[in-house]
Amino acid sequence: MNQCKTIKTVLVGALLVAFTSAQATNGYSPTGFGTANKGLAGAGVALPQDALAGATNPAGMVHLGDRLDLGAALFNPKRGFTADNNAGPLPPFPNVPPGTYDSRNDLFLVPHFGWNHQIDGDSSIGVLLGGNGGMNTDYNSDIWRNFNNGSNIASAPTGVDLAQLFVGFPYARKLNASHSVGIMPIVAAQRFEATGLEPFQGFSVHPAKVSNNGHDYSFGYGLRVGWLGEFGDRLTVGASAQSRLYMQRFDKYEGLFAEEGDFDIPPTAVVGVSFKARDDLTLVADWQRIFYGDVKSLSNPNDANLVPGTLLGEKNGLGFGWNDIDIFKLGVQWDYSPKLTLRAGVSHAEQLFDNGEALFNVLAPATVRTHASLGLTYRLDSGSTFAVAYTRAFDEKIDGQNPNFTGPQTGRVQMDQHELELSWAWLFD
Repeated sequence: MNQCKTIKTVLVGALLVAFTSAQATNGYSPTGFGTANKGLAGAGVALPQDALAGATNPAGMVHLGDRLDLGAALFNPKRGFTADNNAGPLPPFPNVPPGTYDSRNDLFLVPHFGWNHQIDGDSSIGVLLGGNGGMNTDYNSDIWRNFNNGSNIASAPTGVDLAQLFVGFPYARKLNASHSVGIMPIVAAQRFEATGLEPFQGFSVHPAKVSNNGHDYSFGYGLRVGWLGEFGDRLTVGASAQSRLYMQRFDKYEGLFAEEGDFDIPPTAVVGVSFKARDDLTLVADWQRIFYGDVKSLSNPNDANLVPGTLLGEKNGLGFGWNDIDIFKLGVQWDYSPKLTLRAGVSHAEQLFDNGEALFNVLAPATVRTHASLGLTYRLDSGSTFAVAYTRAFDEKIDGQNPNFTGPQTGRVQMDQHELELSWAWLFD
């Protein structure tokens, strides 16, 4: 078995064992990476604290010393949609049967791992593994049954399952006493499955590659770079950017996603500051932008008429209608004692999709915008630390309609979330 196949085997195994969930928070991206970062609602591009910090800003890894972090989150997303009883006559484009539909399977385990090694006083290397994000719905109903297009009769359950995993290899170096830079090559893997979408086969350039084809896997790569600068004893500024992650196409679903199965992971950018208001009190603020508009499968509108119109799988085929979004994050960290650090944070994002984009977003109701977090780290006499973070994503509904529903029928998609993350760190300094 060659090295490439070995890497793919390891990534598939990690997906099967660990990432059966989807972190549909800011779109499908997590609020942050690492338990300390999540305790600040994802703020901290200028405040590296554990071996997952490279996923936010690889430049911070050179300030962490030798350490190993291992943890997991229990993720509880409650998602669903409501279809109103205001549709017109059934043919030619029927309605979704009126009612409220809740997705099943709402508790997931999402582990993470990070290791950092100080090469010398000015440089470090590391390895980290985490979930980049994803989306998951599982409706125990054939919700598209009225969209019977010839012999393509909808089946149940209906939903999608997308999981994304990344492995990063950060290298960081101090330029001088105040500034450091970092670079992190990324290897990524995705797993996807769609069920219950048979009525859309008649509107696809590849009818057999739309639904119920089992799990498909794709692999890809990208790069994250970062900078960290200290200005005096109290102010630190950080910036980081991640390239588009170029992924293989989902061949089994080339009739569903635009550009015949293309599903790259969008680029991101983040800038932020940390400020020591007191020796024991640190304030952090970040601005992050996720460029969902760069990926046609995510950004193409789904409120275009199906017939006559653009077919699924084409370059301009229906997508989720997701926009680029800005996310603002604020956090506060209090060193209560030499052993105990307390954290709190809040983040708020722009609305991901417009009111008209209601057709496919019942499969990915990524509506939540506001997150609030609490967290702590406790240092043990052995030199290891224990950390915990709780995040609440508040209920958010988006009302809308779609011209492909007769009436046109109106409705809303909604989601709220809870997440509890625990981690343990071994410090080797």
